[in-house]
Amino acid sequence: MSKTKRIGQKIKRNARISKYIIYKETLVDYREKFWSFIGAFTGIGLIAFIQSKYLLETENMFLIGSFGASSVLVFGAIQSPLAQPRNVIGGQIISALIGVTIAKFIPDIIWLTAPLAVATSIIAMQFTKTLHPPGGATALIAIIGTENIKNLGYFYVLSPVLLGSLTLLVVALIFNNMTKHRSYPTNGSLTNAFKSKGLKG
Repeated sequence: MSKTKRIGQKIKRNARISKYIIYKETLVDYREKFWSFIGAFTGIGLIAFIQSKYLLETENMFLIGSFGASSVLVFGAIQSPLAQPRNVIGGQIISALIGVTIAKFIPDIIWLTAPLAVATSIIAMQFTKTLHPPGGATALIAIIGTENIKNLGYFYVLSPVLLGSLTLLVVALIFNNMTKHRSYPTNGSLTNAFKSKGLKG
């Protein structure tokens, strides 16, 4: 088979796959939307509840913006490679570490530190195969966040980043496996554990 023919077949195959993905994305599956809503509402609601009930006003920082973006992935795009547990936890932690390190050791020059934190976190996530887009926001928050966040130093990596990400992940493992139409994560081992406990609908 000639090289030109192989390239042509590959292009046609990719076009078929793209059409299928676009078609699936335009389908309105109300069950999917329902569980996406319930999962995101519960995950973010739980983090917000902990923040409002158990943290002092001066420490009100358990809920950070990047968790909203993580929720889009772990509840709305659960089959995406970017939404898998390794990516959620690894990507967030790596990005937080990078953001805090840059904030601590490089002078406060926003036009340098902000892009450096985001760009470095992207490369680090790519190298470690933990790419999670909200990680870029997590790194950026360490740079441009309030003084309360900056004063946390490396504790920012533990709380809110790690604890908040774990909260979202646990809620995602529960709600994304409560029906036979959803399965999370894609590797199946954790999914089977949750399904076997009678959580599927």
